Amino acid sequence: MRKKYNWGILAPGKIAHKFAEGLKILEKANLYSVGSRSAERAAAFAKEHGFAKHYGSYHEMVADPLLDIVYIASPHSHHMEHTLLCLGHGKNVICEKAFAMNSSEVNTMISMAEEKDLFLMEALWPPFQPSYIKALDALKRGNLGEVLYLRSHFAFKAPYDPDGRLFNPKLGGGALLDIGIYPLIDTLTFIGKPITIEAFASFAPSGVDHTVDIHLDMGKGRYASLYASLNSPGGICTELFCSNGKITLSRNRDLTQTCKIEAEESDPLVYTFKPAAMGYHLEAIEVMDCLDRQVGQSSYVSWSFSRDLIETMDAVRKRINLVYPGN
Repeated sequence: MRKKYNWGILAPGKIAHKFAEGLKILEKANLYSVGSRSAERAAAFAKEHGFAKHYGSYHEMVADPLLDIVYIASPHSHHMEHTLLCLGHGKNVICEKAFAMNSSEVNTMISMAEEKDLFLMEALWPPFQPSYIKALDALKRGNLGEVLYLRSHFAFKAPYDPDGRLFNPKLGGGALLDIGIYPLIDTLTFIGKPITIEAFASFAPSGVDHTVDIHLDMGKGRYASLYASLNSPGGICTELFCSNGKITLSRNRDLTQTCKIEAEESDPLVYTFKPAAMGYHLEAIEVMDCLDRQVGQSSYVSWSFSRDLIETMDAVRKRINLVYPGN
């Protein structure tokens, strides 16, 4: 009989609800505990989603010896603190993106996971999406040739709230860490790590970036242009311009995704994927599969990938002079 894993959710905010819904459909996942700084909030979340236990303290939750895996959904500014807390109590961890505030914090987290021989993964959903896998398979076949240029944007107009997660510098707010990370994930996945970075930004009154424009040079004639904004509508789209064709990945408001493959001298192929095929449950499946195989990191979101990602974001922050409190 396959092992079932006791899951805990630390910080039951908006995205935690989505993750909990994903866990409900997995046979190997037991909805075990919820931890919050508010006992009332933890109890309400546990009741809504069917978790067996709830705690008004993160420390109490992670001290439970029966808890196997913790999903961390706190703001960016607290990711390292909460990851180290969980690892220190012997818990495997999947932590929401951005993994942490900077590369130093990420390295500290990975070092503790190695020291404790525990699983640790950044919660990035793109690598598990069927549209993503379809695009990678198309590139592996070789008929499209090499990716020479990538253009990607992620934009929506968010109501300005200086105390809210998106615009509060104390919580690691801003376009880059919250949504600019997605075009950067696409860049690292499909074309590689940049050797030269230029970036420009516009700032909200709170001091965080509400818009960031990034230009990357990967060398050998390969480039990327990325745009992320909390201040304008625009949706989500990534285009891969190849030496013998083009791939377009689009993600719609209803959460459907499309992968359009255009090879030279061939009719375009369009693949559409419905939301049910690409929920947060795919990340949870990967965590449990890795634990079944007794490996400490995922091949889909490896520690080296997360390091490359945060190092690139650090470089962008330096270019736009974005400094967070305490960083």
